[in-house]
Amino acid sequence: MDEPIRIDKYLWAVRLYKTRSLATDACRCGHVRMNGQPLKPSHEIKAGEIYEVSIEQLHRVIQVRQPLGNRVGAKLVENFMTDLTPQEEYERIQMVRQYAFEKRDRGSGRPTKRERRDIEEFKYK
Repeated sequence: MDEPIRIDKYLWAVRLYKTRSLATDACRCGHVRMNGQPLKPSHEIKAGEIYEVSIEQLHRVIQVRQPLGNRVGAKLVENFMTDLTPQEEYERIQMVRQYAFEKRDRGSGRPTKRERRDIEEFKYK
């Protein structure tokens, strides 16, 4: 019998998070869910389970094809995970990134603290 694989280790192994500690923190903060319920980093994965993973503003839906404990190359990820994220989500992120860049007039200098807060509120809320 294979040893059970933790969700944080799996998310790192299929390259959704750069480090395992980032995957663990995402689980602890409630960014990894199954059936709408947040998962602990120690949750044991099983083939066929579907997870909702929030990475910054992108909300991905993935299905486990096969449990995986060690990190694999990017080309091999499709053997272990199926991406069920709707295309509209990727289009939404593309639109957000397109309009997230603010343009300042040349010579206007750095934004003041108030301007910076207004920019951040506009971009991230």
